Amino acid sequence: MKYIAVMDSRSKRYMDIRQLKHFKAVAELGNFTKAAQVLNIAQPALSISIKKFEQQLGLSLFHRRDRTVALTDEGKALMLHAVRILQAVEDATTEMAELNGLEKGEVRLGVPSMMGSYFFPPVLMAFKSKYPQLKIYLVEAGTQSIRRMLESGELDLGVILNRDVPESLVTEPLIRSQMVAVVGKEHPLSELDTIDYQTFFQQELVMFKPEYFHREFIDSLCEQRNLSPIYSFETNLMTMILNIVKHEYAITALLEIVSDAEEGVKGIPFAEPVYLDLALASRKEGYLSKANQTFIEFVRQNVSQR
Repeated sequence: MKYIAVMDSRSKRYMDIRQLKHFKAVAELGNFTKAAQVLNIAQPALSISIKKFEQQLGLSLFHRRDRTVALTDEGKALMLHAVRILQAVEDATTEMAELNGLEKGEVRLGVPSMMGSYFFPPVLMAFKSKYPQLKIYLVEAGTQSIRRMLESGELDLGVILNRDVPESLVTEPLIRSQMVAVVGKEHPLSELDTIDYQTFFQQELVMFKPEYFHREFIDSLCEQRNLSPIYSFETNLMTMILNIVKHEYAITALLEIVSDAEEGVKGIPFAEPVYLDLALASRKEGYLSKANQTFIEFVRQNVSQR
C-alpha cells in the first residue's frame, strides 16, 4: 500500500506513505537530524522529502528554527490523521501477513510497576515456555501513559484501571486487588489491624510519581477528604519504595499482592477497604495479531485458575 488518494473538487492528489512516515518522525522528534537517524536516511534527503510534501499540499507543516522544528496549525491537523493512517497500514500489513501463514510473533505489553513485578513474571514465563517462538516486548509505565501508548499504537496491550476507560479502548477484566497501607515490620503502626485515612496521611509517605494508578488513588483520596499528604519521597522504582519502607523512613500504599509477597513489610487494610479493578486493554479499532490474541487467551485461562 504505497499511496493514499485524497480527492478535492479540482483534482486527485496522492499522499505517499513514506512522506507521512517522514513527516511523523520529524514531528515527534522536533529535529531533522534525529528523525533522519531513526528513519535511517540521509538528513538532506529527509529535508527534500518534507519540502516536496509541503509543496504538494500547498501548506507549511513546520515552523523551522535554528536546530529544531515545531508543527504549524496545519501540521498539527495532519499529525492527527498521520498517526491513524500509519497505524492502519501497519495493522493491514500484519493481518495480510498472517493470512499468508506468517505471524507477527510479538506482544507489545505495557504494565504498571506492581503488576510487572508481582503478577506478570510467572504468567510471562509460562507463556514463553509454551510459545517460545513469540517475542514479548514489555514496557513499564503508569496507567495514564499506557493508555496514551495504546491509543497511539505504540503498544498492543496494556494493563489499566478498569474505570473511566476511553471509548477507543476495550478491556478484559484481569484482577481485583485490595490497596493497603504498607509499613515496616517494626514500625509503630505495624500492630494495627486496620488504619484510618487520617492516621495514614499524618505519616511521611513514599509514593510513585503522578500517572501511576497507586498515586492517582492517593491523590484522589486526599482531594475527596481535604487531606494534605506528606510526600517525603517520590520514585517509580519499586525496589526503592520497599527499601525505604523496610528501613522505616516512610510508609506507603500498595496492592496487597505486593505486601503479601515481600518479607520485612506488613500490609494494613484501610478501615474503609479499597479495591482496585485492573484490566488488560487494547485498541477497539486496532487489529490484534495472532500473537496478541493468543496472549490474551493465555492470560484469561491463567487468571481463572488462580
